[in-house]
Amino acid sequence: MKWLNNTERYGTLSMALHWIIVLLFVAIYASIELRELFPKGSDPREAMKAWHFMLGLSLLVLIGPRLLFMFQGRFPAIQPEPPRWQKLLGRSMHLTLYALMIVMPLSGWLLLSAEAKPIPFFGLQLPALIGESKSFAELIEGFHETVGTLGYFLIGLHSAAALYHHYMLRDNTLRRMLPKCCTTSTDVPE
Repeated sequence: MKWLNNTERYGTLSMALHWIIVLLFVAIYASIELRELFPKGSDPREAMKAWHFMLGLSLLVLIGPRLLFMFQGRFPAIQPEPPRWQKLLGRSMHLTLYALMIVMPLSGWLLLSAEAKPIPFFGLQLPALIGESKSFAELIEGFHETVGTLGYFLIGLHSAAALYHHYMLRDNTLRRMLPKCCTTSTDVPE
């Protein structure tokens, strides 16, 4: 088991963080969508919103180590090497996703702060980032919802690109991020 990235594959730590973040995204989006199943003001609805926030902050916590591995400078090469425009597009997508993972939890924290609501984090109460401001809360709420919707498309596009590389281009883009137990030499159809 190789913990750090090398020239052929992402290391176990990078892979684990990547797939934990994927699961967090699923849980974050599921919790905010599932809240609609419950009446406004009900305990289950408020619990879903609290989980949405706590999971979002967990994403913010995990992005630090993920960025550390990113700036470590070692990335497994894509084989065969893609054209320059694809490399640029891939880097742009990754940077946009990293921005999403930082901006969304921070804007949620700002939103709760501006609404003067409690800021829970698994039994802790986090401090408000700003004072109460109804007008700023409305502005941040619109931003948070818009960027959250954009996040669906970014995540979907990222996933579709990985599958495109795997099944259409037949390169190693996806296999570099999968554990060896999940890849074989015959995992790409002829």
